[in-house]
Amino acid sequence: MLEVQFASRASQGARNYQEDAAAVWPGPGQLVPKGQPPAGTALVAVLADGMGGHAAGDVASTTICGIFLQNFALAEGGNPEKLSACLTAANNAIQAHVDANPGLSGMGATCVGLVVGETGLDWISVGDSPLYLHRRGKLKRLNADHSLAPALDQLVADGKMDADKARNDPRRHYLRSAVTGEDLDLIDVSDMPLPLQAGDTIVLASDGLLTLEDDDIGRLIKAYTGDGATALAEALLRGVEAEGVPHQDNTTVIVLVVT
Repeated sequence: MLEVQFASRASQGARNYQEDAAAVWPGPGQLVPKGQPPAGTALVAVLADGMGGHAAGDVASTTICGIFLQNFALAEGGNPEKLSACLTAANNAIQAHVDANPGLSGMGATCVGLVVGETGLDWISVGDSPLYLHRRGKLKRLNADHSLAPALDQLVADGKMDADKARNDPRRHYLRSAVTGEDLDLIDVSDMPLPLQAGDTIVLASDGLLTLEDDDIGRLIKAYTGDGATALAEALLRGVEAEGVPHQDNTTVIVLVVT
């Protein structure tokens, strides 16, 4: 099996709170289960972005990441079945929080989780947190975007909306699906494992990273991957900070470098 080096970094941006959470197993942190993942599993990673402006977004994101990893440690079946079970358990945990404390009604978060195993990369996601693959100089988003951004971009492609208006539309980041304890309207899941190659770089991120254009993300990956996952994760956050966007959202990244 190929070896995978990882690093995770987070920034509050211009916010006075942090609603992102992320964890990698095996790795450090209170959210990580004890012991090692099942045989044939290199690592499991999960990232959640608490819904801004909603109740207890930080509680939601932390709960989702912790429950996701705990259930992967216990779930049976192949990786797709395990990922589905993890997402269901996380969604149920959010509902349990709200049932126990109605004041938390409206809490929720995005979720993107993945597992790297002997057959490659499997993932599952809800919301707009991106999952990228950088291979041989090309950047590709692997998971679906469950915000309104794709719908607005399609209006531009159909000639029904101006590109600048679509880019700056305040509805662009509205979520069409999120982990809130209710039925999940949209779920993106890999059809089959994606075989990985030496030199591949995987990036999971909250939508704060979308301050950067894909070309900028690709440029930073090319420049820093050779220095390791930690160097790249830190470079991505510096790149977001350098944009100087007012009210910059929280930004969290998990970087995996395949060697």
